[in-house]
Amino acid sequence: MWFQHIKNLTLKMENTYLDCARFGIGKKTLILLPGLSFQSVRGAALMLAFMYRIFTKDYTVYVFDKKAAIPTGYTIRDMADDVAKAMKRLHLQHADVFGVSQGGMIAQYLAIDYPHLVHKLVLGVTASRCNEVMEKVIYGWIQMAEEDDCGAIVTDMYTKMYSDTYSRKYRWMYPILTRIVRAKDMSRFIILARTCLTCHSYPELHKIKCPVFVIGGRKDYVVTGQASQEIADVLECGIYMYDNFGHAVYEEAPDFNKRILSFLKN
Repeated sequence: MWFQHIKNLTLKMENTYLDCARFGIGKKTLILLPGLSFQSVRGAALMLAFMYRIFTKDYTVYVFDKKAAIPTGYTIRDMADDVAKAMKRLHLQHADVFGVSQGGMIAQYLAIDYPHLVHKLVLGVTASRCNEVMEKVIYGWIQMAEEDDCGAIVTDMYTKMYSDTYSRKYRWMYPILTRIVRAKDMSRFIILARTCLTCHSYPELHKIKCPVFVIGGRKDYVVTGQASQEIADVLECGIYMYDNFGHAVYEEAPDFNKRILSFLKN
């Protein structure tokens, strides 16, 4: 069932475009907003459908990339505006929205500025404002990218995002991933990384009125587990924190998507 109705879409966005993957047969709509990455949504609909196959019976799922041409000074709020435009183009509203990391930051502003578009909201391993740990990590990645040090940035991202067990198991992949990253990816990555530092939705969280579920890892060395907790504290919403996972808990915890689906269906 997960492999049905899979399609790669390209949406025109003023003078550029935004890639989107669509899959699933459900009557309800689920918007997935990925985090900061060198990976692109373009052409990845089949892989994404497999990764998120648990949702495909109940939902038609849309995974939105960031738009292709990104101006200097781009912000997380600008990204939320782009998602809203893409949803309007596809005639989508009152959707369930699941944002991971940077995608969770975007999802917060989407719910704040476009409440009619969001039915339920899931915020995974994300933050509503910068903290010392997050700033140090992001500025470190930006510096590595500016120095075009692919090996350093790949190693640092894996070390900080994944558990020690996972990192040791897949360390053999680092050289492969390093070769995949290209110079143009670095310049785009720098702009996207800087947008994370513009997230300051914390004073506006009270404007989010839809049901919210926060999910994170206590060993999060990118945005911290406390960043997830403080969002839940303000919103007085449900939260689940994994004690033994970090920022990449969405890939490591086998029940991660099950917990999200349970919240969305109840």
